[in-house]
Amino acid sequence: MTAYLALGANLGDRHVNLQKALLLIADKIGHFLAISSIYETEPWGFESENKFLNQVVAVETNLAPIEILRYTQAIERQIGRKEKTGHTYRDRLIDIDIILCENIILNTPELQLPHPLFHKRQFVLEPLNEIAAKVIHPVLGKTVAQLLEETVHGER
Repeated sequence: MTAYLALGANLGDRHVNLQKALLLIADKIGHFLAISSIYETEPWGFESENKFLNQVVAVETNLAPIEILRYTQAIERQIGRKEKTGHTYRDRLIDIDIILCENIILNTPELQLPHPLFHKRQFVLEPLNEIAAKVIHPVLGKTVAQLLEETVHGER
């Protein structure tokens, strides 16, 4: 299965934090099919003086989505992230979100797939478009490229 993971960091040595996350993802989750460039972006959903570095990876894995979630949370903790803060956004050493896992649609209290907000987040769509422009959102039925175009031009 191909899983798409979004990584973000805006505290500490952001490049090192992303690199550590990549090494741990390769070790624990699977091998990379593609790795996007790194994008520097403004915080989304909260105010901060610290800009984010964002990146998206495609990982070939044999793990179920919930297992991927367990590993990404463990990787975040290993890099130094404290527990996630629910729906409150704040500065972070590392954040790893599961964006898509093939065409799986999942809606549990622990995990929603596809990620419920990725189609509105240019900081996810730009790097995702770089490596997976033709991938189709399994709920919206649009390609990543189409979603990015809508986000850039404010269409909905």
